[in-house]
Amino acid sequence: MPPIPADRLTVEQQKSVDAFKAARGADTPITGPFIPLLRSPELMQRVRAVGDYARYTSSLPPRLSELVILLTARQWTQQYEWNVHYPAAIAGGVKPDIAAAIAAGRRPAAMADDEVALYDLVTELHQAQHVSDATYTRALKLFGEKGVIDAVGIAGYYTMLAMVLNTAQTPAGTAAGVPVLAPPTVRGTP
Repeated sequence: MPPIPADRLTVEQQKSVDAFKAARGADTPITGPFIPLLRSPELMQRVRAVGDYARYTSSLPPRLSELVILLTARQWTQQYEWNVHYPAAIAGGVKPDIAAAIAAGRRPAAMADDEVALYDLVTELHQAQHVSDATYTRALKLFGEKGVIDAVGIAGYYTMLAMVLNTAQTPAGTAAGVPVLAPPTVRGTP
């Protein structure tokens, strides 16, 4: 789904573009998942609003929220999402060796306790579609109920974006110094 030329936008789509720019900044281009989401202008705006919280103001610090995003991009083998968030993750404090292990589909060897708790929480959700009592209890002790729900919300939001990007076959582009995601090791067929 390529970008829609400005002269072909419907009234609703133009309103959505204007609202997006009002929320994210007049110079912020419509890119990535928001290009296909513009096909449903109201959904685009509601998704953008969730993203404003999930990415910028959740209770998790950037190091941890970006870790959740990397885990989600890895789960969906979503290179565009990875390319956008890898630099933010490193800038936010995720160690490059942790990101590299995630990119390769491996559990990182040396994570802090809070990273282990989020890794387990998000990985269990993605792979088993539930969370064990032990994983939940460990995350709850470190992040509280709000932090656990914020982590789940971030994973859910970026899962939806990955699904949109994969459906639209959005080109990943390239990003200097960003690892390429290894192909998935196990994939079921529908």
